Amino acid sequence: MLLNPLARGGRVITGLFGRGRQLLTRTPEFRRGFRTWRGERPFWAALFTFAAGLPILYWPYAHLSLGGIPLALSTTSGAGSLLIGTLLPALGVALCWRPHLRVFAGIATLLLALISFPVANFGGLFLGVASGLIGGSLACAWLPPRADEPTTTAEEGRSGT
Repeated sequence: MLLNPLARGGRVITGLFGRGRQLLTRTPEFRRGFRTWRGERPFWAALFTFAAGLPILYWPYAHLSLGGIPLALSTTSGAGSLLIGTLLPALGVALCWRPHLRVFAGIATLLLALISFPVANFGGLFLGVASGLIGGSLACAWLPPRADEPTTTAEEGRSGT
């Protein structure tokens, strides 16, 4: 990839398959826009909630070997793990795209994380329970920004940066 730092508005990246086409990236604008988007929703609650479902979903279906001895945690908790492990990432996505559902999604995350402890192999070996409790608590505690507060882009525009 060839970089041209003299291009206006960012870097020009010419890829291997571009055949003369240039992709103009505007990283400062993207970062500022992402920061504004992230500030308008419970982003960290959604991230922890999404991450809570992954170990709960993984461990019952993983087949590991420890020194040649097969190790499987698949028990009767497979169906419960599948249900809880798919609902938690769905709640994480719902927190990002529908922030007004934060209390419902937070309470549902807390309940699913607590239910996963006895149902789904100690809640994904404690990783899913811990991440779910953090994500659910953050979702319930998050408040949307007030309308009379200036956004970060307006503050940056006023300060001249």
